[in-house]
Amino acid sequence: MADINNIAKQFTDFYYQTFDSDRTKLAALYRPVSMLTWEGAPVAGDASISEKLTTLPFEKVQHKVTTLDAQPSSPSVASLIVSVTGLLVVDDSPNPLPFSQIFQLIPDGTSYYVYNDIFRLNYG
Repeated sequence: MADINNIAKQFTDFYYQTFDSDRTKLAALYRPVSMLTWEGAPVAGDASISEKLTTLPFEKVQHKVTTLDAQPSSPSVASLIVSVTGLLVVDDSPNPLPFSQIFQLIPDGTSYYVYNDIFRLNYG
């Protein structure tokens, strides 16, 4: 399990650092078969997902991860499910927004790609 947690940590560190600095570079993490659900709106395919992520209505964003959990998602493939919760600071707002995000990562050579990505803001 330690290896899965290490993979999940490395992936999420990379994902959120890239998201916060240059969202256009996230396209490489998705494939034509990838799926994103952003606040209940489904988006399919790497090109559409990249367009969605790069046209979100904010200039500056910072993710602060609070929890990170991972589990294997298949007995036959080294895929994993990653669950993240945290705070999202948008355009230097003094009021961070709680969020949750789930990734299903599929092996691709020596790396992984995002097959499923589900993002939600958590309003109280």
